Amino acid sequence: MSDLIAIAYDDKFKAEEVRLTLEKLQKAHLIELEDAAVVVKNEKGEIKLKQAINLTAAGAASGSFWGLLIGTLFLSPLVGVAVGALSGALSGALSDIGVDDNFMRELGENLTPGSSALFVLLTKVTPDKVLEEVAPFGGKVLKTSLSKDDETQLQEVLTNRGIKPQAIDM
Repeated sequence: MSDLIAIAYDDKFKAEEVRLTLEKLQKAHLIELEDAAVVVKNEKGEIKLKQAINLTAAGAASGSFWGLLIGTLFLSPLVGVAVGALSGALSGALSDIGVDDNFMRELGENLTPGSSALFVLLTKVTPDKVLEEVAPFGGKVLKTSLSKDDETQLQEVLTNRGIKPQAIDM
């Protein structure tokens, strides 16, 4: 089962920094992310979503491959690539995996201009090592699917920027 964690930051670049840190930790097998997205509220109050995976580009690449393969079978590879890329890009743009975009926009409305928020869906985590890496960034917990105790302990770690509380079971 996945856990959702949404954390707000006062800086519009901080959430992206934390997301990149989590990607490094994922490569070290300390965390398994199902999804990670950043919401930025610029100085004008506009909300921008930054998905970790560009589904449109991924769909276009996949569609191009399959279109080329099918097009080659019917002696029209260029048409197959074009049709495959178009249909793949369209299906990628219409699909939504991970954290719901509307939910992220909703919470993003509550951010102050010039700030950001990180939304992560994680399936597995080594809490002590991951918290040690993300605690220096600080942040305010907006929403989680963690227990009340774990959510409170997570906020304490972020507020105190690394002073170790009791172990958090995620």
